[in-house]
Amino acid sequence: MNVTDLCADLVRIRSENPPGNTRDVIEYIRNFTDSLGIVTQVIRGPGGKDNLVSRTVNGKLLFCGHVDVVPALDEGWTHDPFAGTIEDGKVWGRGTTDMKGGCASVLWACRNWLDSGRELPADLAFVCDEETSGTHGIQALLASKCLVPCDTIVAEPTPSLSPNVGQKGLLRLCCRFRGEPGHGSLYPAKGVSAVMEAFSLLEFVRLLHKREFSPADPALSGIIGESSKILGEIFGIEDTKRVLSHVMYNPGKIEGGEKANIVAQQCSLELDLRIPWGCSLPDLLEEIRRHAPRGEISVTNSSDPTITPPDSPLVTRLLREIEKVHSATARPIVQWAASDARYLRNAGFPVVEYGPGEIRTLHAIDEHVTIESLENAARVYEGMLGRYVMI
Repeated sequence: MNVTDLCADLVRIRSENPPGNTRDVIEYIRNFTDSLGIVTQVIRGPGGKDNLVSRTVNGKLLFCGHVDVVPALDEGWTHDPFAGTIEDGKVWGRGTTDMKGGCASVLWACRNWLDSGRELPADLAFVCDEETSGTHGIQALLASKCLVPCDTIVAEPTPSLSPNVGQKGLLRLCCRFRGEPGHGSLYPAKGVSAVMEAFSLLEFVRLLHKREFSPADPALSGIIGESSKILGEIFGIEDTKRVLSHVMYNPGKIEGGEKANIVAQQCSLELDLRIPWGCSLPDLLEEIRRHAPRGEISVTNSSDPTITPPDSPLVTRLLREIEKVHSATARPIVQWAASDARYLRNAGFPVVEYGPGEIRTLHAIDEHVTIESLENAARVYEGMLGRYVMI
């Protein structure tokens, strides 16, 4: 077996979220860690939403990864999304990049380290539920004090030379509007449309998106600039600075109305906003509510932007190991999306994300990871074990 086979095995064990059952893949990982002599504990959750944690005597570093994946339909894929096909120097399938590939590289680095007869200076956490809310995954572990704050690497996919040290904030809203029904032939002269009230709020959000926000720390502005370049290279997006310095918005779901000739009495809108550094969440929420006088605005998830200082020992050590493996200069970036890293940072963990993957294929058809990136990530992780064994 090698890291490629390990990744393929993990992909073949289905763990789509929803429904979020990770019992089988956690059991596979437990058997693997048992074979290495790592003492672990499986924490059972409802509906098979299981987590696994290890506890070592000298744990100074934590490797963390989620084992749930987003769903995948067979249609459009050139390889079965759950076959774990190894072909053309890649492993193909759902979760290869996000993030069973990262989990495989972590496990393989631990195997190589322990095979040399050395004691593992790190703890492991493999969690469920990252692709929804983290409620049964990392948040449950933090609430139960299963994890001790320490330097943490989350093996999420990143560019090979760019560990992610921070993330934009998140504001997820459920907006419910009530109208005054009437005959459609008289609208808008008579009646109030709940659907149009929802669209009125969206018009405000479109205007809000045009505002530019700046972080208080000038050093962070430089990292945002570097991150924007990399974001553009990955996704082919122009004006990428806007993604990191503006409120990005997605009206992900809207339902409303009763019939074409009735002025809509009700409408609901699920709205996802990504919050840049320099933007106040409470002020933003107050402004949104002010522009939706007929709406009931409920917050379903929120977090401020988070960052681990780029000059922290964790980041500095990781940059050096990346440069050693890749023989090129490594620079930190910040991320446009969210992950479990935000919960860990808010709980006092210095956190950086670094892992293998082809980010353009994340959550997409024909998701894959290159064998080279799996092997290189494992080498970086093993190098980090070497740095922490000396602490």
